[in-house]
Amino acid sequence: MSTATVILFGLVLVAAPLSVGADETHPQPESGLSVRVSGHHLVNGDGEPIRLLGVNRSGAEYACIAGWGVFDGPTNDDDSVAAMASWHINAVRVPLNEDCWLGINGVAPAYAGANYQDAMVSYVNLLHRHNLYAIINLHWSAPGTQLATGQQPMADADHSPAFWQSVATTFKNDPAVIFDLFNEPYGVSWSCLRDGCDSLGWQAAGMQSLVNAVRSTGATQPLMIAGLDWTNDLSQWLQYAPTDPSHALVASYHLYNWNPCRSLACWSTLIPVAHRVPVVTGELGENDCAHGFIDSYMAWADAHRVSYVAWSWNTASCEAQPALITAYDGTPTNFGIGFRDHLLAIDPSESGGGPETD
Repeated sequence: MSTATVILFGLVLVAAPLSVGADETHPQPESGLSVRVSGHHLVNGDGEPIRLLGVNRSGAEYACIAGWGVFDGPTNDDDSVAAMASWHINAVRVPLNEDCWLGINGVAPAYAGANYQDAMVSYVNLLHRHNLYAIINLHWSAPGTQLATGQQPMADADHSPAFWQSVATTFKNDPAVIFDLFNEPYGVSWSCLRDGCDSLGWQAAGMQSLVNAVRSTGATQPLMIAGLDWTNDLSQWLQYAPTDPSHALVASYHLYNWNPCRSLACWSTLIPVAHRVPVVTGELGENDCAHGFIDSYMAWADAHRVSYVAWSWNTASCEAQPALITAYDGTPTNFGIGFRDHLLAIDPSESGGGPETD
């Protein structure tokens, strides 16, 4: 999310080794789902253009680091996921915490390492059983022995490549997964975003190193690459896109009503990018408990065949979060009503693909 949330803990920061299960590949279900990049489209297993229209399921980035759980709210039951699917979504973005996945820096073992990894694999498989794609996102991270308690300006060279090598190894046989390499870069240059830098007081890992970490495992899934300014700026994305031997890059864009690029005129900067690669709006929301802002963007995105994933499927404030629901049975907030009703009204034949090239 675009607000840097930091949780303070009185925990001892003790580095721990990688969990035993970090390099194991878990079996994946035969869901029949598949997604890959073809030109500037995402396509399914039949080669048909698709868009990702879904929700963020926040919780796994913060519950584990706070020491009280892996998720926030129900996640391991069919009813909770069926409620999401009833909104006619086809994707769920799952924000993760690198300390919890790797089992480092003193995170409670019950919610870290192999236990955390197994819970994520089980949840992704549950999503697939409901015909939902999974977007796995590195959300919270931190260098060295710092605990990953919030959004950093960049991925860190200390742990983030190892995180992605482990995640990619785990899911490389799952064709219904997309990897979102880093949540919301801010306060850095385009060159730092791609190549890394040490201007933050620690060594940042650039997107190229994260792409390399994923591809070193043999994983070929689509990779979402963020822009700058809390992923709200794609103005130089094409010039600074990393090199991908699998040619499966996706531009990641975030949009809230408080972001600088929040007007129709500014959204036009996405069009040249969308003519080259798929564009996925990985977070979309507004903090006024209404839906006029997202209504306007969704109409624009539909016209240009841009994907969007709303923040978030959590029972929190529709102002502070902003949250789509008041209960995990799918009861919507006023904000959520607009998103749900829009998806229910979309003609499935008009929901796929990307903009046609000129």
